This record gives sequence, structure tokens and C-alpha cells, in this order.
Amino acid sequence: MSKSVATATPLADLRRWMANRKLDALYITRPVSIAYLTGFHAEPFERLMALVIQREEAVLVVPALEGESARSHAANAQVVSWRDGEDPYALVARALGESTEIGVEKDHLTLHAAEVITSRTGASELVDVGPEIRRLRLTKRDEEIEKLIRAAAITDAAGEEVIPRLRAGQREIDVALMIGAAIGELGGKLSFGTLVQTGPNSALSHAEPSSRKLAPGDFVLLDFGAAFDGYKADTTRMAILGEPSARHREIHELVLAAHDAAIEAVRPGVTTGEVDAAARRVIDAAGYGEQFYHRVGHGLGLEAHEDPSLDPGSQTVLEVGMVFTIEPGIYIPGWGGVRIEDDVVVEEGGCRVLTKADRSLRVIH
Repeated sequence: MSKSVATATPLADLRRWMANRKLDALYITRPVSIAYLTGFHAEPFERLMALVIQREEAVLVVPALEGESARSHAANAQVVSWRDGEDPYALVARALGESTEIGVEKDHLTLHAAEVITSRTGASELVDVGPEIRRLRLTKRDEEIEKLIRAAAITDAAGEEVIPRLRAGQREIDVALMIGAAIGELGGKLSFGTLVQTGPNSALSHAEPSSRKLAPGDFVLLDFGAAFDGYKADTTRMAILGEPSARHREIHELVLAAHDAAIEAVRPGVTTGEVDAAARRVIDAAGYGEQFYHRVGHGLGLEAHEDPSLDPGSQTVLEVGMVFTIEPGIYIPGWGGVRIEDDVVVEEGGCRVLTKADRSLRVIH
């Protein structure tokens, strides 16, 4: 595997940025950012969880419910916990100390929290660190790519287990539960809520699984992914119950050709918009451009949707270590739709496809 360009730890990288900006401290509250910087994954819901970063130390403030787990996983931060009924901001203020400028994630910080930390620390300015964290997360380190490879392998195996078991009469929700169970048995967790769309529902690109029963002649669109140690895979595969019509095959083959063209376009130095355009040219040329109405892909990592976004015309320049989906689609209202999705990592000279399961239209007799 091509080595990623990042070598230092995320926390060390962020401290360099902090020093260059001459910030006194950072106050990080987005759970995915805390996971990226410390290795501790948790969703505190309404309770406060925050990572305070100083030049030489870091303090992770967590609800008591998460204290033991945080101490086991956050090796690079001192963990302090608070019980329900206590004031967690007292711990935050102690960790921040007296600060003139504090880095925060502005798109996650509430107005209430901003008022509390400025009043208790005397800070006169809150500087947005969110864009820098997103920039660091944009290119994955080797250990992150290894986790994404494991997630992709579990995803592939789960699909290969479930697709041959598709039968007329099963409900979409039944198939979604089968996929979730298979992922769990293989050692993964769900990356996101599994999508199962059959027949005309397959033209509704983000429709939740329903009680609709699979029937002969139906397209079956399966969009699912496994997570491994917090890192998420995302794939879409197509099946059909019974012998496909010429139109079924035509649309599937067209989407697969667009998918392959986009993957062929991926390499360092190319823009995300150019990758989208490679897929879009194929579909436009066949007269289905209006039926391909979403971007060709999105970033993957600790979130199922993160940077980069491969929108039409987008100008992000691809770099070694970026990981994202390739997922063109065609959706014909009242008839059905096709999407074929794989996960790729940018390497020197091209990319490596992480999800490897059969991309053909799987015929279930």
C-alpha cells in the first residue's frame, strides 16, 4: 500500500496549528473530533463531553457514564468525569485556565457554552478550529486506511451472505435486518441505517426500508456498510428477482460504465469535480443526465459522509490518502433505479478500490 503523507499524530498536528495561531487552548466538543484526536468514541447525547488541549497536556471531560471507557481508550489525554447534578463547566474552566484566545468548533458550539467558557476564563476571542480539524481528517493515515480496509471486507462479506438469500415475499425491512445481523456476526457495526429499496422504490434514492414485499421483476437496491473501530464503509449493490428485462440490463450496464469511468479518473492532482464529470459524461451521452441528480461521491472515515464532497464542478484537489465513495446512479420514477457504489483510497498514480464484491446485476431465480 502506498504510504500516506501524514506521519505525526493528529494531536501533534493540531498543536502545531495552535502554536502558529498563538492560541492559549482549544476546546473541542464534536464527538467525532474527539474520537479522531484521542481514539475514544462516544455519543454523550445531552450531556457535556469536551476535550481541552493545552500546549503540553490534554484533558478529556466526560460524563461519569463514560469515564471507565474513556480511561481505557484515550491514552493521550487525562480523563476527568462528572456525575449528573454536578457542574461540568467547572472541570472545563479548570482545564482551560485563564485564556485570552480559545480555539473552538464554531459549528458545534452552542451560544450558551460560548457564554459560559468566555465568562469563566476571561477569553476575549473564540477562534474557529473546525476547518483545521476537517483538513487534517481529509487525508487518512496508514492505520486509518487499515481500519477502512477491514470495514470494507466485512461489508463485502455481509453482502455476499445476504444477496443469495433474497426471496419474493420478504419485506424490505426484513432484508435490512438480515444485513445488520450479518455485519454483526462478522465483527462489525452498522455504518448507517441500511437502505433496501425494491421495485419502484429503488428510484427513491434515500427511501427508508418499508414493509413492501419483494416481487418477481423487482430491482433490489442494497445500500449498506460496516464500521470497524469507528471507521465506516459504504457500498451499494443491485439484484433482481427473476430474469431481467433488456431495460434492466441496459440501465445497470450504463451505471456500471459510469462508475468505472469515475474510478479510472481518480488520481492525485485531479479535482473532485473532474471525477464527477467522468461519470456524468457517460450517463449524459446515453440521454439519462436528468436522472443522475446527485454528486458522484463523498468522503469516508469516522463519518459515513465527510470531506471531500465530489460535487459537479467542485475544486478540491485529490491527494494521496483521501478516501471516498464512487456512486453514480440513474433513477426513473415509477419504474426503478440503479446505483453502484464502491469505496476508494487515492494512491500514487491512481486509486485502490477497497470494496471488492461482485458489481454485476445479481439475478435471483
